[in-house]
Amino acid sequence: MVGEERPAEVKTRKERGCGGWVEAVGGRKGVGKVCRRLGEGWEGLSKGEKELKRAVRGCVKAGKGCSRLERGKCKMYPFGSFTWQAWFINRLIICWLGTEMTVSVTGATGFIGRRLVQRLHADNHRVRVLTRSRSKAQVIFPVKDFPGIVIAEEPEWKDCIQGSNAVVNLAGMPISTRWSPEIKKEIKDSRIRVTSKVTIKIFSATALASPNMINFPFAFYKCSGSSETRVFDEQSPSGNDYLAEVCREWEASALRVNMNVRLALIRIGVVLGKDGGALAKMIPLFMMFAGGPLGSGRQWFSWIHLDDIVNLIYEALTNPSYKGVINGTAPNPVRLGEMCDQLGSVLGRPSWLPVPDFALKAVLGEGATVVLDGQKVVPARAKELGFPFRYPYVKDALRAIMSQES
Repeated sequence: MVGEERPAEVKTRKERGCGGWVEAVGGRKGVGKVCRRLGEGWEGLSKGEKELKRAVRGCVKAGKGCSRLERGKCKMYPFGSFTWQAWFINRLIICWLGTEMTVSVTGATGFIGRRLVQRLHADNHRVRVLTRSRSKAQVIFPVKDFPGIVIAEEPEWKDCIQGSNAVVNLAGMPISTRWSPEIKKEIKDSRIRVTSKVTIKIFSATALASPNMINFPFAFYKCSGSSETRVFDEQSPSGNDYLAEVCREWEASALRVNMNVRLALIRIGVVLGKDGGALAKMIPLFMMFAGGPLGSGRQWFSWIHLDDIVNLIYEALTNPSYKGVINGTAPNPVRLGEMCDQLGSVLGRPSWLPVPDFALKAVLGEGATVVLDGQKVVPARAKELGFPFRYPYVKDALRAIMSQES
């Protein structure tokens, strides 16, 4: 428990490093409480919390704070690897001392982008919204609610990117629509065009100022038809259909960025949230007793809660170990039929009215493959990095979503 007396067997900070003091005041379970209390001054802090506060202060004053911890080389933590203890101290420094990032975000007005900007702004980071429509962005991020946010149209992107610590690239036309040849072209071009512009502007930055970059391809593993038996992780080969082709070209455009830029390619699954994405379209049908699985219901549904994908992005912004391909999916994918059953259970509605393949194809055309062809994608790299999924199971995710206020 946070605030317990330091056990006699716990070594001094000089002997054990910052991590020893984290353990002394309650370990990982005390993270939230200590983060909240460290910024409140000394009054009311327990002995253990005061010791931790002194440890963090000493680490920073010694010049061994954020910069070294972000590289996993803090001399106050001599175990030789970037463990959760070092991560925790780094988070404390950010919370307590107000260390700021400057982050440029494309696609900020979209479903994921809005939540990411809200989170960054709430944590006192500087945010630069890179957009094609200043007026649209100003409606979503009004000055009275988001003071200090910079909204930049394309001519201003270069200056924003060059002054940033990181760029998060979420831009792209939504794929959940009927595909015509023109729409398919725009789905691909909208992603590659923005990504290419961002990489060029990063390339033109000085080596000292080059920001890190996080890009978000999707459906990389899609093959022609569904796969009910294969499991796909970051090492699996690409599929061979249209969406897999889009992803290959999208990633290739991001890989043209400077060699000295840390690049994370987060391949996202179906993001679940109340205010956007697939779930927002399904909830009204279930509420009208018209919900049910799409197609056979046997296809795999690789999903992730909105909060978890935002947390994953956040961690990729601050943790240098997050680079290369990382699957942004929950660790427990489900069949689409099970997902619909769970949604019905949470809403108190039956999942009884399936939508047959031919009906989906009539509405969405070739775009129906997005929901009819499923893949069982697992986040092997995120688990290896120790990313803590808040919602590993779909039922818990759905319950949390439906309990949120609109």
